[in-house]
Amino acid sequence: MRLLKMIFWILWRVWFYILIAIPIIVMFPLLLISISTEKLYPFFFKLARVWAVFILYGMGFHYKVEREEETVLGKSYMFCANHTSMTDIMLMLAIHKNPFVFVGKKELVKIPLFGFFYKRTCILVDRNSPKSRTEVYARAQKRLNQGLSICIFPEGKVPEEHILLDEFKDGAFRLAIEHQIPIVPMTFPDNIKRLSYTFFSGSPGIMRAKIHHFIPTEGLTLEDKQRLREQTRTVILNQLNDYNA
Repeated sequence: MRLLKMIFWILWRVWFYILIAIPIIVMFPLLLISISTEKLYPFFFKLARVWAVFILYGMGFHYKVEREEETVLGKSYMFCANHTSMTDIMLMLAIHKNPFVFVGKKELVKIPLFGFFYKRTCILVDRNSPKSRTEVYARAQKRLNQGLSICIFPEGKVPEEHILLDEFKDGAFRLAIEHQIPIVPMTFPDNIKRLSYTFFSGSPGIMRAKIHHFIPTEGLTLEDKQRLREQTRTVILNQLNDYNA
């Protein structure tokens, strides 16, 4: 039985990467056009949402979204969620229509096909480089000034699986305060069960997402950054605990 499970998990992972590639190959000409200029980013974002939904359903994941508040098209937000799986990217794209830009780790550039577009559309961060963190902040400011939203997984990395929610970094909250845009806390409780970073694991099933009440930043200053960070983390942590109760 153990051998059969291992064979399933190997095929499962291979199938995941095949699903990543298929829509990229099919939409390749449109994707190239969409990344030719920053003005076409909203078009690229629509294509990315198609790609994300294709992968989720192709893997047998059925996502269910609970919304305490609705976003408004044309308004900028700071999207923040817990981070446990590569499918966090797909789920985030699937549940939001407001065009946003990911701040993500540089290592994903190495994935064939996906990495080509990831490098040209996301804000990449090298966690070992202070210079890289400064450049990330400048690029994020530019995107917010263009009227887009930003998505940051504020843990800064995927924590070890025994950690329910790691400590949050400051970057998302500093940007949100400086641009006076709301924080949108989100809880993804099931992605770690569906497709974690542990190779021999995963299965089809439900992916729940809860979009919490937005946390306003109007009138806040950088002195409020730590309080805002902990408030956001508490919202997500409490919901994770509720799901796991």
